[in-house]
Amino acid sequence: MTLTKTAPTTTALTTANAAPTVTVTGRAFPTNRGGLCTKGWTAAELLTSPERITTPLARQSDGTFQSVKWASALDGIATRLRDSRRTHGADSVAVFGGGGLTNEKAYQLGKFARVALGTSRIDYNGRFCMSSAAAAGMRAFGLDRGLPFPVEHLDDAATVLLLGSNVATTMPPFVRHLDGARAAGGLIVVDPRRSATARLTEQGAGIHLAPTPGTDLILLLGLTHIVIAERLFDADYVATRTSGFDAVAASCGPWWPQRVQAATGVPAAILRKVAQQLAATAGGRGGTYILTGRGVEQHIDGTDTATAAINLSLLLGLPGSDTGGYGTLTGQGNGQGGREHGQKADQLPGYRRITDPAARAHVAHVWGISPDALPGPGVPATVLLGSIGESDGPRCLLVHGSNPVVSAPDAGAVRERLGRLDLLVVCDFFFSETAMLADFVLPVTQWAEEDGTMTSLEGRVIRRRQAVDPPPGVRSELWILRELAARLFSPGSFSDRPTDVFDELARASAGGIADYSGITYALLDTEHPAYWPYPSGSTGTPRLFAERFWHDDGRARLVAVTPAVAAKQPFVDGDLTLVTGRLLEQYQSGTQTRRVSELAAAQPNARLQLHPATAAARGITHGCSVEITSSHGRARCVAEVTPDIRMDTVFLPFHYAGVECANLLTQSVIDPISGMPEFKATVVRVRRFVDEAAAS
Repeated sequence: MTLTKTAPTTTALTTANAAPTVTVTGRAFPTNRGGLCTKGWTAAELLTSPERITTPLARQSDGTFQSVKWASALDGIATRLRDSRRTHGADSVAVFGGGGLTNEKAYQLGKFARVALGTSRIDYNGRFCMSSAAAAGMRAFGLDRGLPFPVEHLDDAATVLLLGSNVATTMPPFVRHLDGARAAGGLIVVDPRRSATARLTEQGAGIHLAPTPGTDLILLLGLTHIVIAERLFDADYVATRTSGFDAVAASCGPWWPQRVQAATGVPAAILRKVAQQLAATAGGRGGTYILTGRGVEQHIDGTDTATAAINLSLLLGLPGSDTGGYGTLTGQGNGQGGREHGQKADQLPGYRRITDPAARAHVAHVWGISPDALPGPGVPATVLLGSIGESDGPRCLLVHGSNPVVSAPDAGAVRERLGRLDLLVVCDFFFSETAMLADFVLPVTQWAEEDGTMTSLEGRVIRRRQAVDPPPGVRSELWILRELAARLFSPGSFSDRPTDVFDELARASAGGIADYSGITYALLDTEHPAYWPYPSGSTGTPRLFAERFWHDDGRARLVAVTPAVAAKQPFVDGDLTLVTGRLLEQYQSGTQTRRVSELAAAQPNARLQLHPATAAARGITHGCSVEITSSHGRARCVAEVTPDIRMDTVFLPFHYAGVECANLLTQSVIDPISGMPEFKATVVRVRRFVDEAAAS
């Protein structure tokens, strides 16, 4: 099961003499120190849920599903895959993975796509989550690791700038690492809502900035302008450890404080105060960290916005220092490891580029195939889903650990396109909204029923140990991929033993950016903290960039960025900006959390947050039904009237399906660098909803 980011490292599971119940307790671990959020405490309920799928299901001619034997399901899937490849080519088959898969499953899925299927058409739902941060890290540092330092190093920080992340709701145990900054009055939170995290700045603990949605890049350019204009930057660090200063200085020149105030709504005096606070505690004077989350990254300029945050951190001399740094917070259970070993469209294991001849030769050797047999790069998830039904698009789709009918942008169009497929296969624990459209649904193991590894937001590889047996009839994805590979007469070998798969992953990653070659299950079982890169013979790398960055010259890149204002939708009177996000009691598309009784009772329905003045102008009262419309669709839910949000902004959680689905409203326009969709700045209209049919 996919839990919060630290869940695989924070639960101790015990069973009582083969009893079907599982007890979840907190574990003393550096990231969470025994704490869990409500999703972690209630996770065991899903293991014995009556809604669990425990046998393969095949769609019948009348649209119903019938239980079938595994051999029948796999034979039927393999036959149709072979037919599609023979008739329409290898790229007629696509694979869609997930950021909650173990490292072993993510690795094996990428290998299966490229070796057994021969397709370039593979991507995963992390494209909707971490892709902009990853792209920014790669071009600035030459490496992408969420936190390039152990998370407990935040404890001693005097200043933490947190942009676009509501950690108090999304991962509550993390908040303890902010106590030092709060005590010093140095927690700075950027969020258009007065979120639970923003409220942590109250009573002198810090500063809350609530910019206009979609203006985070301008805000960061303004802070950088002040740092340069007032010579608050670390000149020696910039000169010896970076390149590109002149271009960045020129790009920030037009963004003086008063202009930034006009664009963002953040007062110029506050901008100066924040810039001076960041600089005052940098360079060993207490410590400054800059952290970003999805709020500033899930935009069509998300890569540039994350880059602007990195630029600011580099000017202050933070990355690689002993008491500061830049990092980005991962968004899924294996959000870090899931993007390292090959389920991304342009990637091979070890975070290698699939276009690099040396990388292709190395990985092909490990896999026992010719480098020429490897396909080239594929396309990002949004493009992949959008090409279904096109003449050159996928005709068959295998979905693992994802529910794109709820989580993908322009979800209504995604649902319609999935209906055009010749074959849709979904591996899941429950009958998700995507599974409802499938030709075959294959039941797979949950988190407590399998061995494997996960990689934390700080790049630490962690063992996941099987605690209970899966229900009869349930299989691991590793077994499924092995069986399908055999039926497809695939070259190479596919093991269903996690330890074997991990050992192969380690060999395939050797020499890559995310090098796991020195890590084994035996090492992890000693509880030794294994931070990658961990080449064979080393002791790992807890803190990156102390001596050099990962570009050939050892320097970080300062990259000039500018706002893509022209790409934004035009506003007219009555328009509002929709921001989507998470709730404490729900997670991702809600496939699992909406089936936990305690969580469902706490948050049974989607609620649209809007300001009292905004509500009053539209005749909306707290608890009434509202309809939200955008250029791409419409949704209905209940109004939550609150002063904790800007008057020009509304907030809708993305965990719900049907008419409450937030992504019925979002559009499939993407960041040109990362492929990240625009989730945080959709132009909408809101009105009180009256069901005329019911009223009559």
